[in-house]
Amino acid sequence: MDAMIGAAARLLATGDVLGALKRVALRDDGPALALRGIAMAQLGDLVRARALLKMAVRAFGPLEALARARCIVAEAEIALVSRDLAWPAKTLAGARAVLEAQGDRLNAAHACHLEVRRLLLTGHLDEAELRLSALEPTMLAPPLRTAYELARAGIAIRRLQTGAARTALRRAEEAARKAGIAALAAEVESAFQTLSRPAARLLVRGEERFLLLEEVEALFASPALVVDACRYAVREANRSVSLTKRPVLFVLLRVLAESWPGGVSRQALIARAFRGKEADESHRVRLRVEIGRLRGEIHALAQVRATREGFVLVPRQAHEVVILAPPVEEPHGTLLAFLADGESWSSSALAIALGTSPRTVQRALDALAATGKVHAFGRGPARRWTLPSVPGYPSTLLLPGPLTSG
Repeated sequence: MDAMIGAAARLLATGDVLGALKRVALRDDGPALALRGIAMAQLGDLVRARALLKMAVRAFGPLEALARARCIVAEAEIALVSRDLAWPAKTLAGARAVLEAQGDRLNAAHACHLEVRRLLLTGHLDEAELRLSALEPTMLAPPLRTAYELARAGIAIRRLQTGAARTALRRAEEAARKAGIAALAAEVESAFQTLSRPAARLLVRGEERFLLLEEVEALFASPALVVDACRYAVREANRSVSLTKRPVLFVLLRVLAESWPGGVSRQALIARAFRGKEADESHRVRLRVEIGRLRGEIHALAQVRATREGFVLVPRQAHEVVILAPPVEEPHGTLLAFLADGESWSSSALAIALGTSPRTVQRALDALAATGKVHAFGRGPARRWTLPSVPGYPSTLLLPGPLTSG
């Protein structure tokens, strides 16, 4: 490595992007192209950054496997920031293997963190935790230790383990202070704010209040029967039944929970679940069928008993029935919650994160765009969707997997 490249690399590592660019701006060799690509990424020009990194990979050639692997890791980070979840994960895994074989533990650990962050975005918590377990945090430099602890906190937050999340964030805060990088400190602060913002609403007998994440955790550990409208499930202490793939059953359950301890008429259930203004015989037959299915799904936690007018929810052990709902409920709220992270998403990336079809996501985006709730820029594969920063949207940690059409 020549002196100019080394100086530019050191400046980039400390956050002096413009100083680094001054030293390599007029060079087109592999190392300079790679540094320019990383610098442009830090300045926010992600399109130009990816192009420069691709050029760097070609400039290094097949014999410089280590340098090529480093460029691939940098491109993967840009793809993640760009919410390009279709970027091939196997390419990153291959680059990580090369880095490990060549003894570049620093960049191999960084590649591992990128894999973990992608897994967190797509909801694969167990796999993300397995990848993290392969790293020894005490051996990581402060910037990577910050990333490691943020990933640990992200897993804990999504599992509603707020104590573990706070501990990891405190370690991340200390590592970010040692790193002396303002962007890392800001990321840690943003993660801390997640714990102090409303995560859900609690609905009990017609009254409602907002809950913090730690209050949601306490609610799930309580003996109450919780109808979870954030994850389409019903819970009691350590037991839960998911109705994510049975949206009609969940609607019926929620309507019954809203009227507990009273019952609900058949007409009201048909109107809410099937959107039928007047109940005819076909509606009543369908209601009987769906109520039977609901009984089968939740039999361990509650009964659904018939009354003269309709049905009533009867918990088997719980003495209280509550509903946990997102802070804001509206059509396509799940999609809006992902866009509320402040990043620009492609429709294909949203489909991957939500576990649903691109066509379903595109229809939802078109509907939201028609009302001005989302904005798009770019054309074709470069088209991205954003959401104005609106407080109150639920965080993705409480969202169901698939996108519903509601």
